Amino acid sequence: MGRDSSHSPRTADPLRIALVAPPYFDVPPSAYGGVEAVVADLADALVARGHRVTLVGAGRDGTAARFVPVWDRTVPERLGEPFPEVMHALATRRAVEDLIRTEGLDVVHDHTLSGPLNAAGYAAAGVPTVVTVHGPVDDDLGRLYRGLGQDVHLVAISDRQRELAPDLNWTATVHNALRLADWPFQRQKEDYALFLGRFHPQKAPHLALEAAHAAGLPLVLAGKCAEPIEKEYFEREVRPRLTERDHVFGVADATAKRELLRKARCLLFPIRWEEPFGMVMIEAMACGTPVVALRAGAVPEVVAHGVTGLVCDDPGELPRALADVRDLDPDACRAHVAAHFDVDNLAAGYEAAFRKAVQAHRMSPAGSLDLLRRDYAALDSALDDTALDHTGLDHTGLEAASGDRA
Repeated sequence: MGRDSSHSPRTADPLRIALVAPPYFDVPPSAYGGVEAVVADLADALVARGHRVTLVGAGRDGTAARFVPVWDRTVPERLGEPFPEVMHALATRRAVEDLIRTEGLDVVHDHTLSGPLNAAGYAAAGVPTVVTVHGPVDDDLGRLYRGLGQDVHLVAISDRQRELAPDLNWTATVHNALRLADWPFQRQKEDYALFLGRFHPQKAPHLALEAAHAAGLPLVLAGKCAEPIEKEYFEREVRPRLTERDHVFGVADATAKRELLRKARCLLFPIRWEEPFGMVMIEAMACGTPVVALRAGAVPEVVAHGVTGLVCDDPGELPRALADVRDLDPDACRAHVAAHFDVDNLAAGYEAAFRKAVQAHRMSPAGSLDLLRRDYAALDSALDDTALDHTGLDHTGLEAASGDRA
């Protein structure tokens, strides 16, 4: 059963789209799952625009798209293992090939790691693959996407992500987005800062603790701490820094996350890596909560410095920012999301990317061959029909008649 769709304008030229989601969390997720949240909003928005969307994944049916599950259940406990990635690629390939054969598809949009390995097979059947690069384009992922080459049409989720690997086969940049109506707005804030994310060195909650302590501000820490690196980091860097004014909330589900975000003085986002986007930043701003962040990755693209948050160049600047952020306007934060990160923008951006990929495939040698095969088959069939009309014989009859004359 899908959610309410957005009010996007319906297109006069609908596409047949297969969205491939990872198998780890429901779409939409009940708690952790940034990729799944984006896929859910995109599926609903594309359906609202009139496209025929099939979501291939795992878990429950939670969007307006038709759902084709290829697992009995989601497998969050296996996140990071190689087998689920390989098995999911195999299962989705069979599901997508069945859709191509029985109903036809215009484009496959893959959000997984291993799924793009199927792109060459889909292309041979006349269907291009668009891949959203949700992770950093570092050595490993860069090597993967370079190896895939022209088989995939890549979509970046920030300009910064694209700048770090300009040689890849990028077809568009589409910022992540959310459905604004799903996020509660509150002007009056409570006096605490919020860290919301994985307990991971790249997310640096230890810096959040140090900044909050220096500013004399209570800190709530909510996030996932399940993988070995997260547990080891928590014990080594987070637990020794905790005081009686800090509160470790644990994993916040969809309801709790909204409550924490709408009440907080600010979201504290002290990342130490090239974050490709950072969904939690737009979630906070949608609630009217400004962001205090370190300058890295897509932070300067997402946060309007001095308007919807404060972007710092050094961790030593964070305590002062935690005080100054109280002067920022919650209404400006929400308006910024409405203007730049609403789900209608997401759907329009991907629709343009899909059409660009379809056109590029048609113009490619492989696409031209697909058209030739299709047109030749139609011509061959028409000639057969004409011959049958004139002779009253099919090919078998002609061969039989020839044998009689011999």
